Amino acid sequence: MGFGMSLLMTLIITYINTGMDNEYPRRFFKAWSIGLPIAIATSLLVGPIAKRFVDKITK
Repeated sequence: MGFGMSLLMTLIITYINTGMDNEYPRRFFKAWSIGLPIAIATSLLVGPIAKRFVDKITK
């Protein structure tokens, strides 16, 4: 979950903020190298909480 979301969001946000040129891939990979670990850690922390919440409201 963290991998896919961080990939798509970084692609789009980098494009919106800086546009598309020859340096886009470098900027994207730099931003993604920071965002991916944060996204994975966040999904591991928030995922179980979200699951418990959904289980509670759907019973």
